Amino acid sequence: MTERILERIVATTDVHSQLGEVGPLLAGLHRTRRDALVVDCGDFFEGTGYYSLGQGRIETEILVSLFDVLAPGNHGWRHHLQPGLREMTVCANVIEESSDEALFRHLHRTIIGGRRVAVTAVIGEQAFAAIPVRERAGHYVIDPASALTDVWKKHRREVDAWVLLSHSGFDHDLRLAEACPFLDVIFAGHCHSERHGPERVGSTVVVKGAELASGFSTAAPAGRGWDACTARFEPTDTVPAALESFGRQIELLRDQLTTRIGPLDHRWRGRTLDRMAVLEQVASWLPRSAPSAVVILNESALRQVHLGQALTADNLLAIEPFGNRIVHARVEPEVGLSALLSEFAERAGPLVVEPDRALGQVSTVLTTDYLAETLPLEGPPTTVLELSQAVRHVLCSEVTP
Repeated sequence: MTERILERIVATTDVHSQLGEVGPLLAGLHRTRRDALVVDCGDFFEGTGYYSLGQGRIETEILVSLFDVLAPGNHGWRHHLQPGLREMTVCANVIEESSDEALFRHLHRTIIGGRRVAVTAVIGEQAFAAIPVRERAGHYVIDPASALTDVWKKHRREVDAWVLLSHSGFDHDLRLAEACPFLDVIFAGHCHSERHGPERVGSTVVVKGAELASGFSTAAPAGRGWDACTARFEPTDTVPAALESFGRQIELLRDQLTTRIGPLDHRWRGRTLDRMAVLEQVASWLPRSAPSAVVILNESALRQVHLGQALTADNLLAIEPFGNRIVHARVEPEVGLSALLSEFAERAGPLVVEPDRALGQVSTVLTTDYLAETLPLEGPPTTVLELSQAVRHVLCSEVTP
């Protein structure tokens, strides 16, 4: 195979297993690889029924086949620790507790447009805290700006330019550009905001491509600096011949996802799911199995999905793609549960708390295993049911013809 002569960098971010719409991405990146370094800024995994059924196997194959360098995101963290993807992942600010050494290699060196380029990555502290505790056990994160400065000081004479893949959020990356003026390009991710750039902070350009497999950002040397822009993948129904196996695997999963579960209650038909409304209904229904417990659920445990007249497997897996369980847990005595709620909201989004009463007197809670991991508990929690089962009950109960 002829060695690739790289003229630019192309970055995706927050694809979130959108395999049903991945054809344009596959075709676009297949063409792009001829002259571009292809990178991802994290969260390639999780978020759809395709991930729930396939457990990330197709996504892993796509990353290995079409990408060169990866940043870890809070979704799919465990996949970056597995052989194949671990070698492709760079990150400057995550440390392994047992050795006090970097969990991933710090940087990837390459030549782009005749310049020696270092590609590194960071994950924001808030994003790292959103990783399930069981997946990040034994790892900790340090300040991104400090970590990047240390890496730059060590390698600054070895390269001509510095490119960062950041899974921190666009606003965070603007501040990071101020703290680390040696960076030439920051490819942003994680925030799912409408802010894409490119925006300049001094000589640093910050840019973010469209999420959910719909677009990308790109940067290339220009004069003494770098230029960047964003673009959408061109629509296509054709998967390149070299990638046809992905198309076949996706079709098999699509067939499973079309399975009809049952008719929706009239309250939810033909509209986009109101996550808080559904969780409020779940919270009102759950205490029947544990009357003394307070229910604590977070809005980000569910995803917004447009519903039709009936609930399908695809709908349910897209609404609750994370496999969370509802657990019954006893909180340690004298714990100020009210004080913990603000921390929960900052990490996991708006909360539903039911019933609304003095939380300081609460001894038991019904919550997700994800939230329970960070609660001070007396003993291990007990699983009550899958969150998806509760959502299914609420969406399909009391059907009106």
